[in-house]
Amino acid sequence: MKRDFQSCMLYALFGLPLFLLVFIAVLYVGNCGLSTDCSQASLPGVIHTPIPTMIPATLPAEGSREPVSGQVKCIVTARILLSAWVSSGYRETDPFQFSDIRGNTCQGTFADVQPLFTEANLWYSGALACSQCHNADITTASSQMDFSSYQGILAGGKRASPDTQGEDILGGGVWEASILNDMLFISKEMPFGRPPGAVPDDGPTIQAGVPIQVP
Repeated sequence: MKRDFQSCMLYALFGLPLFLLVFIAVLYVGNCGLSTDCSQASLPGVIHTPIPTMIPATLPAEGSREPVSGQVKCIVTARILLSAWVSSGYRETDPFQFSDIRGNTCQGTFADVQPLFTEANLWYSGALACSQCHNADITTASSQMDFSSYQGILAGGKRASPDTQGEDILGGGVWEASILNDMLFISKEMPFGRPPGAVPDDGPTIQAGVPIQVP
């Protein structure tokens, strides 16, 4: 009995490693053949899932707006655009004319002007939209002034209530006499928090309006 046990132990000690070597050899030869680099392997080819080329995303340049529907837009500074709008009577839907920085005669509407009041990061990087602080909630709005809408701009500043008319900020159509011109371009107190030198003298350059043919 003792001899049988010793024989079993010897078979186990020497047989198990031999079995493992044979098992590994079978697996290798079965998958890679007799080559050492698996060049003779009969494995199916790798099927790659096609990945479409992705078009890199682009963002509009800071302080500018992209043309809509492929239409060529004029390039103009905030000061020229605001001055032309106010001097033409600051209407909401009627078009007004201005000259852009390339010398083109252009036509715009209040829709071209409004982003100067309602878009963030337009006047300088990190700038809040003017309408963030000057909004329809007159009780809490800065200077009791609303830049979020055309009606709010016309209602002026320092309003006692939402239903009252406040101080005219558009100079009655005289741009040089307007509070808006003074705050943005003369005293340069606005937009709020502007770092020194962050805003050009004529404000940001944007794309607005369209070129027109003048007879």
